[in-house]
Amino acid sequence: MGESGLMDRINQEYRDSIPEDMNKTHSFEWYIEEAIQNPEISRSAYQRVSDMFEEYGKKEEIVTGRDLYNMVTEDPLDDGKNVFYGDEFHNFVNKYVDILDNGAQDMELKKKLILLAGPVGAAKSHFDRRVREYFEDYTSRDEGRMYTFKWTNLTELNTRKRKIQDPREDEVVSPMNQDPLVLLPNGNMKKDVLNQMNENLEESYSIKMDQNMDPVSAFYKEKLLERYDGDLRKVLENHIEVERLVADENRKQAIATFVPQDPKNQDESELTGEFMVSKKEFYGPGDPRAFSYSGAFCNANRGIFSGEELLKLQTEFLYDFLHATEERWIQPRGNNPKVDIDTVIVGRTNMPELKEKADDDKMEAFNSRTLRIDVPYILEYEEEAQIYERSLENSDNNTHIEPHTLDMAGLFAVMSRLEKPDFPEGSDLENLDISLLEKAKLYNGDDLDIRDKYDLRKIKDESDEKAEFIEGMEGISPRFINEAINYAIMSNNRRGKEFVTPLNVFKTIQQEMPNKGTINDEDLPDYIQNLDLVKQEYTHRAENDVRRAIAYDEDEIKDLGGKYLDEVTAYIDDTTLKDEFTEKERVPDESFMREIETKIEISKDMKDSFRREISNWIARRARSNKSLDPTENENLRQAVEKKAWQDKKHNINFSALVKQSDDEIEDSEWIQNLKEMGYSQGGAKEVLNFAGAKIAQEEMD
Repeated sequence: MGESGLMDRINQEYRDSIPEDMNKTHSFEWYIEEAIQNPEISRSAYQRVSDMFEEYGKKEEIVTGRDLYNMVTEDPLDDGKNVFYGDEFHNFVNKYVDILDNGAQDMELKKKLILLAGPVGAAKSHFDRRVREYFEDYTSRDEGRMYTFKWTNLTELNTRKRKIQDPREDEVVSPMNQDPLVLLPNGNMKKDVLNQMNENLEESYSIKMDQNMDPVSAFYKEKLLERYDGDLRKVLENHIEVERLVADENRKQAIATFVPQDPKNQDESELTGEFMVSKKEFYGPGDPRAFSYSGAFCNANRGIFSGEELLKLQTEFLYDFLHATEERWIQPRGNNPKVDIDTVIVGRTNMPELKEKADDDKMEAFNSRTLRIDVPYILEYEEEAQIYERSLENSDNNTHIEPHTLDMAGLFAVMSRLEKPDFPEGSDLENLDISLLEKAKLYNGDDLDIRDKYDLRKIKDESDEKAEFIEGMEGISPRFINEAINYAIMSNNRRGKEFVTPLNVFKTIQQEMPNKGTINDEDLPDYIQNLDLVKQEYTHRAENDVRRAIAYDEDEIKDLGGKYLDEVTAYIDDTTLKDEFTEKERVPDESFMREIETKIEISKDMKDSFRREISNWIARRARSNKSLDPTENENLRQAVEKKAWQDKKHNINFSALVKQSDDEIEDSEWIQNLKEMGYSQGGAKEVLNFAGAKIAQEEMD
């Protein structure tokens, strides 16, 4: 392709990205007619942001009734590059959207500041940034259209004797990017226009326009009405042009971010704007045209205000948020009149700042106007592992990540975030005897005996009551684990190893924890103990992998497990089975079931209880429309694998497993089987040496 052809494609792609009417201007009359036919163009900030979540799609969870928004679960804007994980995170998103929906209907929550509170690395900032990026995209689409206006031909105000308007400012865009509807005078006509709009609006909310014009627009309207002897029509026809408004954070249009500076140097002009010296010289110090509406609240009008680590601000400075939230207006300093704002105000804070302000009596007024939504860490280790996986996928590194590496790193992180399972007397759970490791596996959805004995929701509620805030608001952050994984990768690469194992990551975690300022020294002993437990869990899983590689295949386990499920179902239902050879009806095979059950130490007295648990597991899978894969039941899989191992281990040369040379191992069937399970060549050799040697020694002993 020639260079000119490439430039043509670049130019066309750029043109296609610009909204069709972006560079067009319209009359005020056009806008009123358009708003009556398509009232969505005049939505409030809350209404538009709320609709944005719906626009990109959602799915409803059948069991919980919770909405899963595509913006969060699929990231259609960036092809899944920025996806969020974790059950608790989806609960947070639902609360966030509920507040938007409430504000869209002009209810009480509209008068609150949305404060996202959580530990470092819980994805508060990432989520907030993605909402702003989606808002930019949404307002560039036809579904998210919004418009503002500009004043034109303003130098017509000048006379021979007096220059009222600076000749360099013949056109002035609405300083607050206000909706053109603000130009309608209050009265019956405005009510009639709004009524017609709402008749054509098929939403749960209604369009209102109770904002006053910003001071600059009010000034021009007054002066131009004087010039035309009160003829509003001439003012609107000759001096108003309507144009498309697309949210753009970089251009400070309908989106603004606010980052606290040094509290001693904080200036409220960063929020509300300030007078400009150059314009004061022409217009005079009290003229609204000399004021720059460049504060964050002004820039965020019609869209989203995002404040980072707001609680770092001095308490007195936070009072500027009171009128912005409760009354929806700001008061610039000096003699300026108040200015109405229409924006979704979102703030973020970390746990140290939240704890510091929690008992501050001066914060009472601010707290009463705040809706705090806790954003905890993920509490399901497989979901946590997907964060690490996504981070690696978004990089250019090609190092092979061996099986269990990310899951075990996630398991360690989650254990650090959980309350120890010690429930008080009188609680429904006082007799619950599980370890922290078992609790982490329970939260993940692993099939443990405990799932049928206790309500998971009760366990979480009890744990939240025990925690200072809620469970998951403290512990090891995903950032630290991601760093440890990267350090392990770099260390292995320097040694010529193009793969990383769980043992490599465990070693790095243990080395780095004492050097991490965000990890308290008093927590280190518990974390090291947790890491030892995770190492044991990994050893157990690695040994199972090696057993599978040298003794049986996955299909064999599934067939054996499926046969057990059939026998148990018939036993519980008190029905018969058809013999696969004679095709005659027979009773369930008690000896076969007991052969399986004894492998995980299910006594004769416990067999009925265990079989009912398996039956309940089958029922849960059916209700959730999940496949009935026996290998996904942890207890059953262990039992079946142990039976298969017992049946075949007498055919294995364990001394050869220990004594084989690297060359002999290199091309062995065992290595090939491990590679089919996801191991690399080098990783398969290491796990065979690590776990295979343990297995061989146990069997030979």
